Amino acid sequence: MLALDVDGVLTDGTILVDSRGRESKSFSIIDGHGIKMWKRAGLKIAFLSGRASATTKYQAKELAVDFCLNGRRDKLKGLEELIKMSKMSAAQIAYVGDDLPDLPVISRVGFAAAVANAVDEIKQAADYVTKRKGGEGAVREIIEYILKKTGRWDALVKKYTADPLSKRGASRPKK
Repeated sequence: MLALDVDGVLTDGTILVDSRGRESKSFSIIDGHGIKMWKRAGLKIAFLSGRASATTKYQAKELAVDFCLNGRRDKLKGLEELIKMSKMSAAQIAYVGDDLPDLPVISRVGFAAAVANAVDEIKQAADYVTKRKGGEGAVREIIEYILKKTGRWDALVKKYTADPLSKRGASRPKK
């Protein structure tokens, strides 16, 4: 399973609040498509956010996220809850974080990643640090990294190629 912090990982950390107190966040479509590919590979995904947010809940529903643990200020307790709900061990979970509240989780899971703009303590504890910043395709980068390392990527990419690459353009009309 891939568990993701939200603010600063799936977003750039900016929260816009209008004059009525309604918030909005910006999510990368690249990350969203990566999440769909992760799910297509038959894998589970979770959001583990310290902030309670209707926007996060909406995005989780939109992406068919398996578990959305919203408003979990104590991330380690949130991880324990996720372990119980998913019936997985901590070793079976990869986690992506960016800030100090993520440190207890990163120290416990089987694979830990930090986004490029994470604080130094998170980067030092991580197994992998992305080249991309949070909200700018970092989650997609992690998903591709894991799917390629586990031999799942090529089968997923084939869905997007009607013809084998070697026959590319064979059915196109001549100019």
